[in-house]
Amino acid sequence: MSDASSDALKESVGRYGIWSVGLRSEDPARRGELAEAAAELEELGYGAVWLGGNSAAANAVPLIEATSTLTVGTSIQSIWEHEPADSAAAFADLEAAHPGRFLLGLGVSHAKLADQYRRPYSALVAYLDALDEAAVPANRRLLAALGPKTLELARDRAAGSIPYLVTPEHTAYARELLGEAPLLAPELAVVLEADPTSARALARESLAMYLSLPNYTNNFLRHGFTEDDLTNGGSDRLIDALFAWGDDTTIRTRIEAFHEAGADHVALQVVDGEPRDALPRKAWQRLSSLLA
Repeated sequence: MSDASSDALKESVGRYGIWSVGLRSEDPARRGELAEAAAELEELGYGAVWLGGNSAAANAVPLIEATSTLTVGTSIQSIWEHEPADSAAAFADLEAAHPGRFLLGLGVSHAKLADQYRRPYSALVAYLDALDEAAVPANRRLLAALGPKTLELARDRAAGSIPYLVTPEHTAYARELLGEAPLLAPELAVVLEADPTSARALARESLAMYLSLPNYTNNFLRHGFTEDDLTNGGSDRLIDALFAWGDDTTIRTRIEAFHEAGADHVALQVVDGEPRDALPRKAWQRLSSLLA
């Protein structure tokens, strides 16, 4: 990707975005609610929205149609759940209607979640080959890359990386492998709670499902954590590394630590104990204020 294209992408997503499962709802009855929330996020100054879970281009449509500048990306679209030809066709339709507003975030998901999970790296390479053949430009796709091989693939075959559940230390590691040009946009979970006991309890509730997924736990072990850190819902050390919690100043400092480590953009996920498909709009407003 050229430096000019890279700079344009980084400018379009800005420094901060919102990561949300709720914003990818496929319920037609919620379309108005989603459009209203997206318009508010744009007004609050967020540059991008990342659709959590196994999302697709179709989920981005109501958000893009309700806004004028907001970038919407999948985080992530599982390569096992969507054929590359279908992904390419959906991308082409959305790009034709709203040029430059959609980013195709791809990932290999997890063995426990995908029955056909085999040789994930080779499958991802083949998927990118198929997207190339279908003329999906590399500068409009991103990879949920954690390990070195996939980060190098994000550097060479995509516009960059959107890693999930990582630390500033991983961000520095990823930046070194990616180089300066590619977009690096890690997700960071935020608990707007100053009490340590309450904040860590909410964080552990959110983390529980991920502690059974080797893609994440192996990544933790690669970056200085031990097996003991992965037991009993996660050690305080692990929780405090993966979640931003505390007063406004502490949370802002934790978010900025990712930028200082090399992130271009941070995708903020609110963790508040509510269902994952909720729209925590008051929390998004507070986050916007503390980042201003």
